[in-house]
Amino acid sequence: MHIHISIARQLLTLIDGVGQVIRSYPVSTASRGAGEQYGSFCTPRGKHVIRARIGAGQPVNTVFVARRPTGEIYTEDLGRAFPDRDWMLTRILWLSGCEPGRNRLGCVDSMRRFIYIHGSPDTATMGAPGSHGCIRMRNADILQLFDLVPPYTPVEITED
Repeated sequence: MHIHISIARQLLTLIDGVGQVIRSYPVSTASRGAGEQYGSFCTPRGKHVIRARIGAGQPVNTVFVARRPTGEIYTEDLGRAFPDRDWMLTRILWLSGCEPGRNRLGCVDSMRRFIYIHGSPDTATMGAPGSHGCIRMRNADILQLFDLVPPYTPVEITED
């Protein structure tokens, strides 16, 4: 099983071991496009793995900061109170790059850049770029995906 994320199509596809599509989900990648440099706020390309699965058992809309639940549950009122927060909700799949010099080690390391697949407020637009580098998903979708993928599931992010 592996995950393919198309930046152009703003689509995450979960594929089984024989190439059959299991599920597809609309996503939102970086508003600044594709790129690997630390501080670029771009979505990194290339081969990755899910290095950590964070949030199992937490309620839907659990707010995470630095990969830890804050004790908050996201609501529209909370969103209005903190309009500039980059909301990471419900579950986090932390990505680690597999290609030294491209998305691993040095100033291009996806894991050190804290690149995640994570849930977002229900009002967040999917199918269009809008994140700060991560791959945003609807909460219902990240819940489903989280339950389907084990640690070290391969993830490939492409521009096509």
